[in-house]
Amino acid sequence: MEVAQCYLDGNADAVEFCMHEPYHNVLAAATYTLQEGDRPSRTGSISLFDVNANVGRFELFYRVETVGIFDLKWSPVVGNVGPMLAQADADGYLRVHGLECCSNGGDSLSLREIVGEKISSSMCLCVDWNPSTTSISVGLSDGSVSVVSFSESQIDVIQEWKAHDFELWAAAFDIHQPQLVYTGSDDCKFSCWDLRDGPSNMVFQNSKVHKMGVCCIAKSPRDPNILITGSYDEYLRLWDVRSISKPVNETSVCLGGGVWRVKHHPYVPGVVLAACMHNGFAVVKIDEEKGEVMETYTKHDSLAYGADWQRGNLSQKVKQYSSVVATCSFYDRLLQIWIPESSIVKRL
Repeated sequence: MEVAQCYLDGNADAVEFCMHEPYHNVLAAATYTLQEGDRPSRTGSISLFDVNANVGRFELFYRVETVGIFDLKWSPVVGNVGPMLAQADADGYLRVHGLECCSNGGDSLSLREIVGEKISSSMCLCVDWNPSTTSISVGLSDGSVSVVSFSESQIDVIQEWKAHDFELWAAAFDIHQPQLVYTGSDDCKFSCWDLRDGPSNMVFQNSKVHKMGVCCIAKSPRDPNILITGSYDEYLRLWDVRSISKPVNETSVCLGGGVWRVKHHPYVPGVVLAACMHNGFAVVKIDEEKGEVMETYTKHDSLAYGADWQRGNLSQKVKQYSSVVATCSFYDRLLQIWIPESSIVKRL
């Protein structure tokens, strides 16, 4: 069920709902636009929207121009620390913004850059927070991964190593064992690293299962033994990482397009939202036994890149459907807000 839509000011590649109370209504959308010519440039933006499907509200309230952005992530909820937005730049910068009330008073919100540091001469392609918000992992276009400490408006590269042979599109902390970082790359390899052992000592590297590049990695928020990956080879895969040195690919589902982004449902175990590049978006039910596509969404006319579930409580009227979803597509610059109608997500 469609709720709202708009067109962004550049090629849309990432959308992220804020996880913090009382800001579940805040949606961040990022763009990356390559300006070709004699002096090519990569421009971008961050737009913030107020999304409330209960009353049909979808309003842009803040926008800032940036360099091209490949990825952004809101910080996880930790104690009384407010929401922060990490940004992976095409110019090799990692930037962290705080969500704050505007200085002119009132209830309006804006982003204030807390810190921004050039961490590499390569492009920053992906970003992830550790559960305590004290470290950030960044995947780089030269195949390296950086782990950066974050404390009191300061970031420092504490580890950086050559993890893969080509672009590193996924670098994700294990939310249950934050000393572990999972990486995936265009070299078709899926790897895990223990930050306590030094970067040269990998925990595992699987180079046989993915037939094309690994685009995304997401640990299950509920089951510490489950992790999912997405690949250009069009498969969403569920892994059992109980034996961390030798993970087992339990289930695979072909989604008909490169699986660029995956997000676990915030409330329903085993339900995943996937951005499938040339084949739109999919809501998938997947566990150790089987995987099946419950619903597809094809209202975008370009590469399906960004996808996320909204957190927070819904009214009873909307709850009968499911959570709210934001999706974006690249070349047509389209941002859509919609509600899946699959029976699998009516268990709220």
